[in-house]
Amino acid sequence: MMVINPHPFPNRIRFSLPLLNRSITTRGRGGGRSSCSAFNCRSVSSLISFTWDDVVQASQPDYAPNDSSDLSGFFENIKYCNRGSSEIKSEFIPLVIEDQIVGYIHNGFFDDYLRRFKDVFVFVPSDSRFGTNVTLNKTLSTPEERTRVVGRVIKSLAEEEKELIPGIRNELYPVKPSFGSPPYFSLERAAAPYFGIKPHGMSCVANLIKECEEEAGIPLSLSNQAMSVGAVSYVDVDGYRYKRDVLFCYDLELPGDFIPKNQDGEVESFKLIPVENVANVIRRTCFFKPNCSLVILDFLFRHGYIRPECLGYLDLLQSLRSADFS
Repeated sequence: MMVINPHPFPNRIRFSLPLLNRSITTRGRGGGRSSCSAFNCRSVSSLISFTWDDVVQASQPDYAPNDSSDLSGFFENIKYCNRGSSEIKSEFIPLVIEDQIVGYIHNGFFDDYLRRFKDVFVFVPSDSRFGTNVTLNKTLSTPEERTRVVGRVIKSLAEEEKELIPGIRNELYPVKPSFGSPPYFSLERAAAPYFGIKPHGMSCVANLIKECEEEAGIPLSLSNQAMSVGAVSYVDVDGYRYKRDVLFCYDLELPGDFIPKNQDGEVESFKLIPVENVANVIRRTCFFKPNCSLVILDFLFRHGYIRPECLGYLDLLQSLRSADFS
């Protein structure tokens, strides 16, 4: 059985935390947007009007009895999370720090907003290793200096154009070339997609324990038993934003009488429904955030709810695993 908090209210619920009485998959930090436009949402006109009653109805096996082997809805979730063709991605140029690619910046964003800050950002028209790229001024030699100066640029842009980088929250993400590497500098969280970085915050285990407690009231005595089972990733290109997220997955067996209780006010509700029905919700609707659906799809594969007999099984599995983890 699975309990999942939905995402019909984007301003109140930032992500979903799947909970199972036998196994639990929790997702790592990462954003995502919900939209019915990319999916075949049956019997609903918008996310706001799509209630849990609709979800329960749509999840029933007899709601669409002939689609149990139809994987097209799963493909749509993966496709939505990985928006942006190769042509669009070619409009981004590498952000290079200390001979390492740490992100990607859109040509237009650099020309319109960053190029004038010549004492901070340097445009390199040609490089034997990286080709055209952007780097930081060599006078900015320490992580602290880079963080301070780049932060000043972000603050200036946000003050000039309120809608350019919305959601400034004075929360810094370390900028690294790969997971586990030392940070080259830290960047305002809201600006991360504009620099195409992969956010790296606290350790996965610390984040898991924190979110389990805050989102569902899972005590340390249970959450510290969670088992790391892998990761899923996606690349979402939207305008000037290049979002490269990695979601680390964990399984945790919970007592049969455990009842999740939200602690931080960011979860609307919890519902207990069978795993097979959760699969149908993803297959038939857009009720869950697409990036949360990726974590659930990973669980469905690993626990045999998506079987090799289904047409497109290997293609779906490859699509789920195709994004870059570096």
